[in-house]
Amino acid sequence: MIPHDTHLQIGSLLFEGVDQIDLTGPFEVLSRLPNATYRIYGKSTEPVRDLKGLRLTPDAAIADAPQLDVLHVPGGFGQEALMEDAQVLGWIASQAAHARSIFSVCTGALLCGAAGLLKGRRATTHWASFHLLPLFGAIPVNQRVVMDGNWVFAAGVTAGIDGALRLAAELRGEDTAKAIQLYMAYAPEPPFDSGTPETAPAAILAQVRQSAAGITAQREATARRVAARLGIAVPAPAAE
Repeated sequence: MIPHDTHLQIGSLLFEGVDQIDLTGPFEVLSRLPNATYRIYGKSTEPVRDLKGLRLTPDAAIADAPQLDVLHVPGGFGQEALMEDAQVLGWIASQAAHARSIFSVCTGALLCGAAGLLKGRRATTHWASFHLLPLFGAIPVNQRVVMDGNWVFAAGVTAGIDGALRLAAELRGEDTAKAIQLYMAYAPEPPFDSGTPETAPAAILAQVRQSAAGITAQREATARRVAARLGIAVPAPAAE
C-alpha cells in the first residue's frame, strides 16, 4: 500500500475504437481513490468514438502527460490500429518503465505486448485473444484478474472493474477498495451463466466466435509480425 499522503498521478490511454467499458469501468473505481489525479490521454486532444459510437474526449495528449504512477491501457477493436504505432507504443513503454503500477484491460494487453513489455510475464486478456499472448512472450493465465509484480491484467471488458478494485486495494488498502465497491453498489448478479467460454452454451459460443473471427485473424497476423520484430520464436499458423 502506498502512503495516503503520497499523491498519485493516474492516466488512461484513449483511442478511436476503444471499448468504453475497458476505460469507464476502471475510471469509476480509480477516480474515487483519495489524493489522486486521474486524467485521460490520447494521441491528440481531439474527441474519438468508442467501438459502438460513444463520443469521448481526452484531457490531454500523451506527449504532454507527466510521469504516471498508474498507467491504464484499455482495449477494444481500435487497439489493432495502434499495434505498430511507434509513438503510442513508445509512450506505453516509457511510462511503464517508471510507473508504480501498470493496469491492462482486455486487449490492452496486446498493446503492452507490442511495446515489448510482456516477455516472461503472467498475463490475461479477452478470451477471444487469449491464445495470442504467447506471441508476445507472455505466460497465459486463464483467470479474470492476474497480478504479476506491479502489473495487473484484467480479462475481457467488465473484468476491468474487478481488476481496478484489486489495484485500488494495492494502492490505498482494502478498506478503501471496499468502500468504493460499496458506493458503486458493485454486487453483480448476472441473469445468465454465459459470461465465459466455459459456461456459455455451445451454440452461443460458436456464434460469438464467428462474429469476432475477422478481428481475431487480423490480430493474429499483427501479433506474428510483432513477434518477429521482438525476436520471439512462435509456431507456424495452424493449417486451415
